[in-house]
Amino acid sequence: MKRMTSRILALALCVAICACLAACDNSGSSEKSQYVVGICQLVTHDSLDLATQGFQDALTEALEAEGKTVEFKEQNAQGDPNTCVTIVNNFVSEKVDLILGNATAALQAAYNATETIPVLGTSITEYGVALALENFDGVVGGNVSGTSDLAPLDEQAQMMIDVLNLGADSTVGILYCSAEPNSEYQYNVVSAYFQDKGMNVIEYKFSESTELQSIVTKASGECDAIYVPTDNTVASNDEILRNVCGPDKTPVFTGYESDVCFATLAISYYNIGAETGKMAADILLGREDISQMAIRYDSQPVKKYNAAICEELGIDTAALDAQGYVVRESAA
Repeated sequence: MKRMTSRILALALCVAICACLAACDNSGSSEKSQYVVGICQLVTHDSLDLATQGFQDALTEALEAEGKTVEFKEQNAQGDPNTCVTIVNNFVSEKVDLILGNATAALQAAYNATETIPVLGTSITEYGVALALENFDGVVGGNVSGTSDLAPLDEQAQMMIDVLNLGADSTVGILYCSAEPNSEYQYNVVSAYFQDKGMNVIEYKFSESTELQSIVTKASGECDAIYVPTDNTVASNDEILRNVCGPDKTPVFTGYESDVCFATLAISYYNIGAETGKMAADILLGREDISQMAIRYDSQPVKKYNAAICEELGIDTAALDAQGYVVRESAA
């Protein structure tokens, strides 16, 4: 009887230990000493590149402070949303610890690929629009959160009006890719602002980058100025705008830092990437629950101007200096 009782106790103890080990194994990656993070970036251009770099730097630093390391599996979809799907599905198959979706199509692919692996987005303008969320309140929930690249659109529009002295008889063209829902969202907001000021607004939307040359040429010939939202397709083809609008002396304002624009109210893509990296560290280390993490923003966008382009357009940079603008020299 004593022997039987001992065996039962031993079996119970073994079950308890196994359960404990299983719980530790599934309690989250905070038990690990090394993590694997998949990064899917939609396309190569300066803004997204900076966001990825900021993410990697901040996450690496935060984990090293805890004596842990991270391996990044970085993939670029070269502008193809379908490639984003393939990339993130591979990440899910490899059971990475966390996925970063850099730009809307990358986030959408990760959002649809997994409900268990933590997914963070960056360089996303509006998560409610990107993920088709009704009554979005700032928290996606589930396994998704991230950072936004949205700057105050009304302030951008007014800044453009003020610097160019645009009046009620002015015509502004808004250029964006119809395949990017966040660009359409920005179009709706900014066009309404210009129209409220009595200005004429012309929509120039396209679906393929091969259409960009012709549509930019048309816009440059018809408008006093062109506004470009944080559109990845346009941003990755900035040289087309520069080659067309530069000789025409058509002012271009972009919602992101660019060598083609005369000025912008810009967020730092490196900073939002770094903030996303800090969020990733908190998730991996078990400090925060991703389902409760609100979308974060760059709270201090900076007014910048391109000195070379302002000179070409005859814009008074001394006046901009007096208003607190920061010089951004062209990289060209």
